[in-house]
Amino acid sequence: MKKEEKGQLIETLAQQLAESNVFYLTDISGLNAVKTSELRRTCYSKGIKLVVVKNALLQKAMEQVVDKDFEELYDVLKGNTALMFTDTGNLPARMIKEFTKKNRIDRPALKGAYIEETCYTGADNLEFLANIKTKNELIGELIGLLQSPAKNVISALNSGGATIAGLVKTLSERP
Repeated sequence: MKKEEKGQLIETLAQQLAESNVFYLTDISGLNAVKTSELRRTCYSKGIKLVVVKNALLQKAMEQVVDKDFEELYDVLKGNTALMFTDTGNLPARMIKEFTKKNRIDRPALKGAYIEETCYTGADNLEFLANIKTKNELIGELIGLLQSPAKNVISALNSGGATIAGLVKTLSERP
């Protein structure tokens, strides 16, 4: 690869990193061509952009991004690295868990992740990242919590009215 091509690639990667609030660094070494193609199709179907990059070029691109700090991720840039870009913080982690369980393999392996200004390193964070709630899930829970007291009050008023009416009816029917 020529120096100009490397410079363009670094610039493109830096722009993608600057624009993205969520990306994962994974190790897909050891996957054969069939499994790699399956992984790419799975990523595409879930809206995840998968890019295989050279570590040195990725680190230079990370260093060019001024408003974000990727320094914690530099240590995991060893061996083969594939980037997964997405808009949802837990989507790649869930996809990795599902893919490895379905295929009974240990790849792709999580090397690190950058989610909303926070860096996570190591495969031991996969379970934690998969359990992070999305923005829509949190909004849904909040709406449910806000509706709950109102539903309880309405339910109590409705049941209380029926109880009082039942008592009055029962008392009026007594001899």
